[in-house]
Amino acid sequence: MTFRTTMRTLLAAGVLLAGAVAQAQDKGGPIKLVVPFGAGTTTDTVARVVGEALGKALQQPVIVDNRAGAGGSTGSDMVAKSAPDGRTLVMGTVGTHAINAALFSKLPYDPLRDFAPVAFIGYTPTLLVVAADSPIRSLKDLAQAAAKPQGVTFASAGNGTSGHLAGELLAQRLGGKMIHVPFKEGAMALTGVIASQVDFMFYHPAAVMPQVRAGKLRALGASGAVRSAAASDVPTLMEQGIADFDLVAWFMLYAPAATPAATLTPLRAAAATALAQPEVVAKLREQGIESRTMRTEEMQPFNKTELGKWAGLVKRSGAQVD
Repeated sequence: MTFRTTMRTLLAAGVLLAGAVAQAQDKGGPIKLVVPFGAGTTTDTVARVVGEALGKALQQPVIVDNRAGAGGSTGSDMVAKSAPDGRTLVMGTVGTHAINAALFSKLPYDPLRDFAPVAFIGYTPTLLVVAADSPIRSLKDLAQAAAKPQGVTFASAGNGTSGHLAGELLAQRLGGKMIHVPFKEGAMALTGVIASQVDFMFYHPAAVMPQVRAGKLRALGASGAVRSAAASDVPTLMEQGIADFDLVAWFMLYAPAATPAATLTPLRAAAATALAQPEVVAKLREQGIESRTMRTEEMQPFNKTELGKWAGLVKRSGAQVD
């Protein structure tokens, strides 16, 4: 090969490389998926599973960015105010896009007006658990204990969390005295229940089932309308006679509200492709997240209904964050 031929080959390769770089830049670089909670949380784990699959579907990197603070409001607000170019998304939750609207007196974003839904990821009921050596072995036992003058205590990951509000709803349904004991995080609350420092709590199956199998906790019921796939032998509270007790945590992918339809359409198609992959379904199931197909036109009405449901619970609980 002559020097001239070699140079032509190198120049051609350079042109191809430049074209590839330009094409990548046309895509706008990597997509940032904001997780409004800390690393290692259920939301973070779900986002990393979905982000990896979404990146493959889009043939574009998806980078998870944890922006915790104010019950998920900090990261959510950042995305609400981001450029509507499809490059910044948020893994919204029942907390950030339903509960917080009633919990915070001055929420910096509107859960409906400021976001465009991209994909419903899934939902998970919580499980009502007590320590394995607790004398409370059934809902009847719990009701009887709550009816005593000292009542019972229940733990949560903090004021206004889904676990707190589920406990308040149970108190309304069963009656008696149930005293809320908020912890700084769910893992600490769970430890308190295992150690019998607190009588019970509602928490995610992925966190409690390993402790149930290890003989440290006992599950008395599930908070959803149907049993959790992660704990199919645990009957729902509704099955056990408590009417209208359908509270589940859920996850939804959002973009800023002003994102054009031409940008949202391929994002939604890629998310649907990603969520349909058997390995993604399996990984989410490991976290207690159950899939549910939801059309784009169903997402905002679902969100609106959830806002109303949780607002009533927050009001009755008296929980408020300034």
